[in-house]
Amino acid sequence: MTSRQLLGVVFGLSIVTASTALAHAQAPAPTPTTAVLVNLTVKPDVDRADVMKVLPEEVRETVKLYLDGRIQQWYSRSDGRGVVFILNAPDVASAKAAMEGLPLSKANLVNLEFTPLGPLSPLRVLVAPSPAGPGKDNR
Repeated sequence: MTSRQLLGVVFGLSIVTASTALAHAQAPAPTPTTAVLVNLTVKPDVDRADVMKVLPEEVRETVKLYLDGRIQQWYSRSDGRGVVFILNAPDVASAKAAMEGLPLSKANLVNLEFTPLGPLSPLRVLVAPSPAGPGKDNR
Protein backbone atom coordinates (compact mmCIF):
# COMPACT_ATOMS: atom_id res chain seq x y z
CA MET A 1 0.00 0.00 0.00
CA THR A 2 1.41 3.40 -0.94
CA SER A 3 1.63 6.26 1.52
CA ARG A 4 -1.04 8.09 -0.48
CA GLN A 5 -3.40 5.12 -0.19
CA LEU A 6 -2.65 4.80 3.51
CA LEU A 7 -3.39 8.47 4.02
CA GLY A 8 -6.71 8.00 2.20
CA VAL A 9 -7.64 5.07 4.46
CA VAL A 10 -6.72 7.02 7.61
CA PHE A 11 -8.71 10.03 6.40
CA GLY A 12 -11.70 7.81 5.59
CA LEU A 13 -11.56 6.16 9.01
CA SER A 14 -11.39 9.54 10.72
CA ILE A 15 -14.54 10.63 8.88
CA VAL A 16 -16.36 7.43 9.91
CA THR A 17 -15.20 7.88 13.50
CA ALA A 18 -16.27 11.53 13.50
CA SER A 19 -19.67 10.62 12.01
CA THR A 20 -20.19 7.95 14.66
CA ALA A 21 -19.22 10.38 17.39
CA LEU A 22 -21.66 12.94 16.00
CA ALA A 23 -24.46 10.38 15.97
CA HIS A 24 -23.88 9.67 19.68
CA ALA A 25 -23.12 13.23 20.72
CA GLN A 26 -25.49 15.72 22.23
CA ALA A 27 -26.63 18.70 20.21
CA PRO A 28 -23.60 20.75 19.21
CA ALA A 29 -22.86 23.93 21.08
CA PRO A 30 -23.91 27.03 19.19
CA THR A 31 -21.14 28.64 17.21
CA PRO A 32 -20.27 32.04 18.67
CA THR A 33 -20.01 34.99 16.32
CA THR A 34 -16.46 36.31 16.38
CA ALA A 35 -16.52 38.36 13.18
CA VAL A 36 -18.95 39.62 10.57
CA LEU A 37 -18.41 39.50 6.80
CA VAL A 38 -19.73 42.66 5.13
CA ASN A 39 -20.32 42.85 1.40
CA LEU A 40 -20.63 46.49 0.31
CA THR A 41 -21.83 47.11 -3.23
CA VAL A 42 -22.73 50.34 -4.98
CA LYS A 43 -26.42 50.44 -5.79
CA PRO A 44 -26.99 49.78 -9.50
CA ASP A 45 -28.87 53.04 -10.15
CA VAL A 46 -26.28 55.28 -8.44
CA ASP A 47 -24.25 57.70 -10.54
CA ARG A 48 -20.51 57.01 -10.08
CA ALA A 49 -19.88 60.75 -9.81
CA ASP A 50 -21.98 60.78 -6.60
CA VAL A 51 -19.82 57.97 -5.21
CA MET A 52 -16.61 59.80 -6.12
CA LYS A 53 -17.77 62.94 -4.25
CA VAL A 54 -18.17 60.96 -1.02
CA LEU A 55 -15.22 58.60 -1.47
CA PRO A 56 -12.45 60.69 0.17
CA GLU A 57 -14.46 60.98 3.39
CA GLU A 58 -15.43 57.29 3.14
CA VAL A 59 -11.78 56.27 2.93
CA ARG A 60 -10.83 58.39 5.96
CA GLU A 61 -13.64 56.98 8.08
CA THR A 62 -12.88 53.41 6.96
CA VAL A 63 -9.20 53.83 7.89
CA LYS A 64 -10.30 55.04 11.34
CA LEU A 65 -12.34 51.84 11.80
CA TYR A 66 -9.30 49.81 10.78
CA LEU A 67 -6.98 51.68 13.14
CA ASP A 68 -9.52 51.24 15.96
CA GLY A 69 -9.38 47.47 15.41
CA ARG A 70 -12.95 47.21 14.15
CA ILE A 71 -11.95 46.12 10.61
CA GLN A 72 -9.83 42.97 10.57
CA GLN A 73 -9.49 42.59 6.79
CA TRP A 74 -10.68 44.48 3.72
CA TYR A 75 -10.66 43.67 0.06
CA SER A 76 -11.74 45.14 -3.26
CA ARG A 77 -14.07 42.94 -5.21
CA SER A 78 -12.41 41.74 -8.41
CA ASP A 79 -15.60 42.54 -10.33
CA GLY A 80 -15.24 46.23 -9.36
CA ARG A 81 -18.69 46.34 -7.74
CA GLY A 82 -17.58 47.17 -4.22
CA VAL A 83 -15.59 45.96 -1.26
CA VAL A 84 -15.67 43.18 1.32
CA PHE A 85 -14.82 43.70 4.98
CA ILE A 86 -14.30 41.27 7.82
CA LEU A 87 -15.20 43.17 10.98
CA ASN A 88 -14.22 42.21 14.50
CA ALA A 89 -17.74 42.18 15.92
CA PRO A 90 -19.65 40.00 18.38
CA ASP A 91 -22.86 40.24 16.35
CA VAL A 92 -24.43 41.63 13.18
CA ALA A 93 -25.97 44.56 15.06
CA SER A 94 -22.51 45.85 16.02
CA ALA A 95 -21.27 45.48 12.45
CA LYS A 96 -24.35 47.29 11.10
CA ALA A 97 -23.80 50.17 13.50
CA ALA A 98 -20.22 50.56 12.29
CA MET A 99 -21.00 50.29 8.58
CA GLU A 100 -24.16 52.40 8.59
CA GLY A 101 -22.12 55.22 10.11
CA LEU A 102 -19.88 55.43 7.03
CA PRO A 103 -20.50 58.25 4.51
CA LEU A 104 -21.49 56.07 1.53
CA SER A 105 -24.09 54.30 3.66
CA LYS A 106 -25.37 57.57 5.15
CA ALA A 107 -25.77 58.92 1.61
CA ASN A 108 -27.78 55.78 0.70
CA LEU A 109 -25.40 54.96 -2.18
CA VAL A 110 -24.56 51.37 -1.23
CA ASN A 111 -26.13 48.06 -0.31
CA LEU A 112 -24.75 46.21 2.71
CA GLU A 113 -25.00 42.46 3.30
CA PHE A 114 -23.96 41.01 6.67
CA THR A 115 -22.92 37.42 7.41
CA PRO A 116 -21.97 36.37 10.95
CA LEU A 117 -18.80 34.25 11.15
CA GLY A 118 -17.45 31.99 13.85
CA PRO A 119 -15.12 29.09 14.50
CA LEU A 120 -15.46 26.06 12.25
CA SER A 121 -17.76 24.13 14.60
CA PRO A 122 -17.45 20.66 13.00
CA LEU A 123 -13.88 20.63 14.35
CA ARG A 124 -15.42 20.15 17.82
CA VAL A 125 -15.79 16.47 16.90
CA LEU A 126 -12.01 16.14 16.77
CA VAL A 127 -11.56 17.40 20.34
CA ALA A 128 -14.71 15.89 21.91
CA PRO A 129 -14.30 13.05 24.38
CA SER A 130 -14.99 9.61 22.95
CA PRO A 131 -18.50 8.18 23.48
CA ALA A 132 -17.10 5.58 25.91
CA GLY A 133 -15.78 8.40 28.08
CA PRO A 134 -12.31 9.36 29.17
CA GLY A 135 -10.10 6.57 30.43
CA LYS A 136 -12.38 3.77 29.21
CA ASP A 137 -11.29 1.11 26.78
CA ASN A 138 -12.89 1.75 23.37
CA ARG A 139 -12.04 -1.60 21.74
